[in-house]
Amino acid sequence: MKAQKTRKGANNIILKRKIYQQLRDWKEKRNGEVALLVEGARRIGKSYIVEKFAKNEYESYILIDFNKAPQMVRDWFDLYLEDLDTLFLYLSQHYKVRLHERKSLIILDEIQLYPRARAAIKFLVADRRYDYIETGSLVSIKKNTQGIVLPSEKRSIQMHPIDFEELLWATGNDMLMDLIKKMFAEKKPMGQAFHRQAMDAFRLYMIVGGMPQAVKKYVGTKDFDAVDAAKRDVLAIYRNDIFNYAGEIADKVVSIFDQIPPQLSKHEKKFRLSALKPGAKYRDWDDAFFWQKDARVVNICYNSTEPNIGLKMNEDRTTLKCYMNDTGLLISHAFDERGIVSSEIYQKLLFGKLEVNEGMLIENVVAQMLTASGNKLFFYSKSSEKAEERMEIDFLLQKDKVTSRHNVRPIEVKSGKNYTLSSLRKCMNKFGEYMTTPTILHAADYKVEDGITYLPLYMTPLL
Repeated sequence: MKAQKTRKGANNIILKRKIYQQLRDWKEKRNGEVALLVEGARRIGKSYIVEKFAKNEYESYILIDFNKAPQMVRDWFDLYLEDLDTLFLYLSQHYKVRLHERKSLIILDEIQLYPRARAAIKFLVADRRYDYIETGSLVSIKKNTQGIVLPSEKRSIQMHPIDFEELLWATGNDMLMDLIKKMFAEKKPMGQAFHRQAMDAFRLYMIVGGMPQAVKKYVGTKDFDAVDAAKRDVLAIYRNDIFNYAGEIADKVVSIFDQIPPQLSKHEKKFRLSALKPGAKYRDWDDAFFWQKDARVVNICYNSTEPNIGLKMNEDRTTLKCYMNDTGLLISHAFDERGIVSSEIYQKLLFGKLEVNEGMLIENVVAQMLTASGNKLFFYSKSSEKAEERMEIDFLLQKDKVTSRHNVRPIEVKSGKNYTLSSLRKCMNKFGEYMTTPTILHAADYKVEDGITYLPLYMTPLL
């Protein structure tokens, strides 16, 4: 998939997103048989990309933003479901758009704010005159659809923050990922010059992050103070959403949200409930974790008690790691003593010169990249008085095609130059029949040594 050139200007930066091709595939293959729901966290560009798709791929479209739509428009979805000719006529007149059969799209934006429109999808799709796309935040959809029978005439796709390759496109670096993919496929090192270039791009992605507002600020201004301010706006929205939608568990959700940076800064990154409340039990906090997971504010990584076929079957939901959905947001969330991260801190992070536990940022961005690539997150942790059994593996990835043996790839993430491999070696010794391709993700170039594959961090999206 080739990148379109990013057009620069004060308010005119266009971001290329991979999900656009998924929208195209839905249009061409389903041909109006089902509606499409684009799910994802707030402020990741759902509405932007869907409207761009509508402009490019249809003769006309109507965008009904339920954040702004007047009550009479909402009422039409109740009053005229048995008279769709009138419904479409009213919508066309109100939005001053002529609809063309099988050539027009109706977008139901921020659908969570008026779930009755979701219930109407069954009738609209059965009519087959037009295509329909809904956008919304999953957690608020759930909150506002209690008691409403939701239609089966839809499919859902997940949208994530801007990924590493999309950031390369945004910064005009259209070809670097093609080279990274080629070297990964051929199992060859990048070479000193290209490796340094790719690591610089990786570090930029880590600190700018994947929120479209922050990326646009960086591309348009190169001003890290402006980038940080954009990210803080998103964090404020997330915090407001908690109080607007989390109901009686809002205080617990905020407590977890505020504890993410200090928990990730520890050597062992498992979330410790004792930091929230002495004697806290997971059963009293699980709803608050699930709320943030559903809202896509965090990426939850669960402990798999037996790292073999069916990681999910061995999932221990009381032992978890809680990563931010975007590492750029984590930086603004973590370094907030004065309310804004200074350009000096960003510059030090960019060149690896900041004296902090950078491990939390590296591991978080790896989790973000793995999630964006469609992976479910699992890790393995074993506490024991016996040294040979005591180990922690940062991530476990299951192969796409399961075989009788060797289905799970153990992955360790290393942020520094000096590190040990004791956990990885113990894991291979104990679970070797289940494991395949033990992997270290690190800041150096590609190599294979003593049966271990060492991948540069920027190759994470290819796992």
